[in-house]
Amino acid sequence: MKNIDWRNLEFKYTQTDCFVSCSYTNGKWGEIEIKTNPELRLHLAATCFHYGQACFEGMKAFRQVNGNVSIFRPEQNARRMQATAERLMMQAPSEKLFLEAVDELVKKNMEWVPPYGTGASLYIRPLLVGSSPHIGVHPSEDFLFLALCMPVGPYYKHGFAPVNAYIQKDFDRAAPRGVGHVKAAGNYASGMMGDFDGKAKGYPICLYLDSATHKYIDEFGTSNFLAITKDNKYVTPASSSILPSITNSSLQVLASDFGMKVEKRQIPVTELPGFAEVGACGTAAVITPVYSIADGEKVYTYGKQDQSGETLTRFFKQIQGIQYGELEDKHGWMVPVKACTAVTV
Repeated sequence: MKNIDWRNLEFKYTQTDCFVSCSYTNGKWGEIEIKTNPELRLHLAATCFHYGQACFEGMKAFRQVNGNVSIFRPEQNARRMQATAERLMMQAPSEKLFLEAVDELVKKNMEWVPPYGTGASLYIRPLLVGSSPHIGVHPSEDFLFLALCMPVGPYYKHGFAPVNAYIQKDFDRAAPRGVGHVKAAGNYASGMMGDFDGKAKGYPICLYLDSATHKYIDEFGTSNFLAITKDNKYVTPASSSILPSITNSSLQVLASDFGMKVEKRQIPVTELPGFAEVGACGTAAVITPVYSIADGEKVYTYGKQDQSGETLTRFFKQIQGIQYGELEDKHGWMVPVKACTAVTV
């Protein structure tokens, strides 16, 4: 086990022992390779640089209460990368290749998986890029599939605690019929200015509305939007511009387990004042409770500023309990790493 202050990890890049790489050339995928040098050699005219043929996934592995290591729903990430690749005219790895690469990555970096009880996890970043040289607009024929990992703590320093949000109306997150529903790397570059504008105003996260009318809630900058109604329904937006969050879909299953009605529908921004609880959800933070949302001069608040709501707290504890092996995984979400070993601290 590495000599790391596991309980005080930040959510940032750390170089681990190795990453995995696989190339698609001449119409087929090659073998998974283990690499230690984090610097890549890519052609100056590669389509990932010129035409944005690049996408990635975000997922986590957890050291569980029994000492074993499992990954949370990795097959869903493989399928989402395939959907993204199809939209960007790229060749995605098969689900089998994706899962084998991720499994091998974690096995080779097992000492970087944080110990159980520290609240930390191993963040995994699969990446797919077009590598053929083209100057005319043209999809790549060759692709490079990579996966790296690093131990991380909470995405926000305060952890699971309420934050203040800001409705960003000066910038749109994604265009209708564009690529907002897939995990294209360029989505994050186009969203930075709006997000940093919100941060400069003192808001950790921005909420974006639909780009066509600005009447409906889309999602937060890097997270899906969810709300709990006063009659205990789980509500989340239906939009062709929203990235399907694996965390959100899992929370919807848990909501049904809890006997709650789940509504995935258009949510007019005018509904914001009437919700009991609001949260942002995604792989990095799992759930971020939202205390307030600023809409121009109007501010909508939910619960207490220093305490997350009862329902979101229940969701957070449930999904974390499953991930760390403390609660029954009745939906089979946790996929064991094949060669993991028990480690205690």
